[in-house]
Amino acid sequence: MPVTTMQDRRTPPETRQDGRNENQAGFSLVELLVVLAIIGMIATMVTPQVLGYLGRAKGETARIQVKNIAQAVELYYLDLGAYPTTQQGLQALLQPSGPSWRGPYVRDARGLTDPWGHTYLYRSPGAGGTPFEVYSLGADGKPGGNGDQADVASN
Repeated sequence: MPVTTMQDRRTPPETRQDGRNENQAGFSLVELLVVLAIIGMIATMVTPQVLGYLGRAKGETARIQVKNIAQAVELYYLDLGAYPTTQQGLQALLQPSGPSWRGPYVRDARGLTDPWGHTYLYRSPGAGGTPFEVYSLGADGKPGGNGDQADVASN
């Protein structure tokens, strides 16, 4: 009886129509390039939308922070009977400025920085005859502007 070896028992791999063996799995270079092109097109369509949302979110965050700081100034007024002067500024919310001072009225100085990294501004009296005004000059740090470069004020 003839001796058979393991080599003889193996069946040769079947060859597919595209020339690859069934044991060879994977994607061709063309398939990978098509997928990368599709991903690139999707990214170019989505990126401007995401950046627009980010700009609007910073503006909304600034509006909320301005309202919170204005409330802290009102608490300061209730305790001391006067609003901080323009010279004292918002630092009066952090540093004792009289015997009836019960602050700090904000947790720390980081709360006095807008989403674009500029400190919030304060003036007393405020614009339009209001007792005070807390405001940010927006992303560009200059008066006026549109979009995320627009000023945000408490009044």
